[in-house]
Amino acid sequence: MQNLVTVFGGSGFVGSQVVRALAKRGWRIRVAVRQPNLAYEMRLNGDVGQIDIAQANVRNEASVRRALEGASACVNLVGVLYEGGRQGFQALHVMGARTIAAAARDEGVQQFVQMSALGADPASAAKYARTKAEGEAAVRELLPRAVVLRPSVVFGPEDDFFNRFAAMAQISPALPLIGGGHTRFQPVFVGDVAQAVAAVLADPDCAGRTYELGGPAVYTFRQLMELVLAETGLRRFLAPLPFPVAGILGKLAGLLPVKPPITADQVEMLRTDNVPSGHAPGLADLGITPTSAESMIGSYLYRYRRGGQFADQAARAPA
Repeated sequence: MQNLVTVFGGSGFVGSQVVRALAKRGWRIRVAVRQPNLAYEMRLNGDVGQIDIAQANVRNEASVRRALEGASACVNLVGVLYEGGRQGFQALHVMGARTIAAAARDEGVQQFVQMSALGADPASAAKYARTKAEGEAAVRELLPRAVVLRPSVVFGPEDDFFNRFAAMAQISPALPLIGGGHTRFQPVFVGDVAQAVAAVLADPDCAGRTYELGGPAVYTFRQLMELVLAETGLRRFLAPLPFPVAGILGKLAGLLPVKPPITADQVEMLRTDNVPSGHAPGLADLGITPTSAESMIGSYLYRYRRGGQFADQAARAPA
């Protein structure tokens, strides 16, 4: 089946944008997800019949193979930011990636894109970064011509970074500056990451390469927190939090039965800058002009302002 791409994890924050970008380029798309009943809206991202939904769990090899039948390309976006139950880093980032790559090889899939992350390092003390690197290696061992994408912190309307700290600022008198807030980031817009996926699938010369994806500017963690406060109109104290203390709080938060505000593993990752190395190609090499955080985050962080989308009107209204 020509021009069919299977996108694993295609209903998530990044995945929905990837599916939309691929649909605009004319691909027929099979969105492989664990719970198809929760992904029905994905069909609205393309023309009638262009997008299909398939059940697949990367921990189940048979379901992965069914999702790849007839596909000429595959994109693996499966990943988690923190572990919970059977959704662990090793199970998804490493074993899951290996299962998908092996099935893609056996099914004769010609193109493969593996979504990794900046900071992926087999020697990292952070389990997230370590398993991301191991996942890359597993894919490349089976499919040497696979393309690896390593984005910095990805931002957009449903992101887990700016939204997390904006929500925290609503209920807390202070925002934590972990490690003093000196860690550097180069946030990249989710739409630009999606365009990168579409671009590498369209260009055979990208095969076998690793791309580091960052936005147009570098910020310290402190500057990002200041940006959150500026966009939400909230005044909060920025409290330096030493790494050892943050690590203890992260471990305690990891014991909660709900989504933790931060984990010990994430604290460990904050010890290292999250910016492109400069030794790998990036968005510019794919013909993509990166989108700035300032130009976008106001379009969704307004929900955290007093008055929400009517915050400006409320400010001008007479007392």
